[in-house]
Amino acid sequence: MGLFTKKSITQLLADASESEKTLKRTLTAGSLIALGIGAIIGAGLFVRTASAAAQNAGSSVTIGFIVAAIGCALAGLCYAELSSSIPISGSAYTYTYATMGELLAWVIGWDLVLEYAVGAATVGIAWSEYLNNLLVHVFNMSPIPYQWCHSPFETSVGGVSGIMNAPALFIVAALSLLLIRGTQESAFVNGIIVITKVAIVILIIIFGWNFINPVNHTPYIPEATTYTDTEGITHNFGGIWGILGAAGTVFFAFIGFDAVSTAAQETKNPKTAMPIGILGSLAICTVLYILFAHVLTGLAPVEFFRNNGKEASVVAAIQNFMPGYEWLGKLVTVAILAGFSSVILVMLLGQSRVFYSMSKDGLLPRVFSDLHPKYKTPYKANLIILVLVAAFAAFVPGNIVGDMTSIGTLFAFILVCAAVIVLRKTEPNLVREFKTPWVPFLPILGIVVCLAMILGLHWTNWLRLIGWLAIGFVIYFGYSKKHSKLNTKGITVDPVDPPAPKL
Repeated sequence: MGLFTKKSITQLLADASESEKTLKRTLTAGSLIALGIGAIIGAGLFVRTASAAAQNAGSSVTIGFIVAAIGCALAGLCYAELSSSIPISGSAYTYTYATMGELLAWVIGWDLVLEYAVGAATVGIAWSEYLNNLLVHVFNMSPIPYQWCHSPFETSVGGVSGIMNAPALFIVAALSLLLIRGTQESAFVNGIIVITKVAIVILIIIFGWNFINPVNHTPYIPEATTYTDTEGITHNFGGIWGILGAAGTVFFAFIGFDAVSTAAQETKNPKTAMPIGILGSLAICTVLYILFAHVLTGLAPVEFFRNNGKEASVVAAIQNFMPGYEWLGKLVTVAILAGFSSVILVMLLGQSRVFYSMSKDGLLPRVFSDLHPKYKTPYKANLIILVLVAAFAAFVPGNIVGDMTSIGTLFAFILVCAAVIVLRKTEPNLVREFKTPWVPFLPILGIVVCLAMILGLHWTNWLRLIGWLAIGFVIYFGYSKKHSKLNTKGITVDPVDPPAPKL
């Protein structure tokens, strides 16, 4: 057994059958769509849209959304085929294990930490920012002191240094405990939040359309130049590279639809529900995103997003450029805060299920797959992830973790697209409830689009990805390779775990 040992489809399906005795199947296609929307609409839409407009593309950020949506749609088609063919937790990690072997499976599993855990931390930081906005503008209270809602690496204009982001830590802890309580309960809470925030996004589009200033959309695609932000980082602004940079930035706004696939083992009839959940949530959000970006960039000039809006750009734009609709700004703050909560919830769900699958394979310690005797959730994994995500959210600046999430997810999408091509060759007789059309053309196109978005990101993101993967290789060769069940024992079906001790 070597580094590229593959886990057979027969074995994966046997593991899924075994999971019937552990994880509960409670989710439907409708709840999967709600989970997808819950994960997608959040920090990316309300924070990254203005950031991409300011740094990369101006009003042509809408084209960046289209490019990102194309990349996600191509990857989504591949996710839909794989999740309906291999309905087991683990998402891209599981698919890679079956097609490209253990080493690449580990790489993608470790890489998914950037998407789910670090992504949850990013949204937790944005949640903290909007909590202050809620306290000040809605309840007319004093904001949380700067030092208790910013990382130690941030300093205010007045020279106050951050200590820790306490609100971000709080929300991560609260939602982690909800996930331990149960997936069905978490999905119910998420569904309520999704209805609320989608309604608010639609209200912004409808009312904001009348306040669009055509001057702000002229020229729609700015001339190619550069822009240096307040941190001294130079970005490509305008032109093709500006649009690609915007696509790579707002790509974070689409992260989440793939998290639906991590709940395959907790879904009723996953072979049909999975494609509906993945592609349905992606389609709904894409339409809302393009319309929202068009309205937001039409309300205010680029200079406003560079100098005034910052993290609370949406609320600031409504307050400054939509007279008479200040109430909408307050309502948006409440909806955004709730929306961020659902994003964090689904990200934490996805991360715990990926770790669950890796633990069942022996690549992570057994503690990550211990299930609660009553709730049947991987509660120990949730608690460990709580500590990891809370540390990122409390002590690392939001812009750093946000860009790490984007490049990590794009890398995962590339391997998922490749997995479809490989599996079509190696398992031609596998029953596929949903088939990606025009293979290998569409998966290859997905790989190209995702690579283009990666190239549009700043080189510092590449360095962070390389550093992150280096840490992952140390863990793999130091622990995972030695404990891999395929490499050490050749086990084909994992034995039933004894019940975990009660809390």
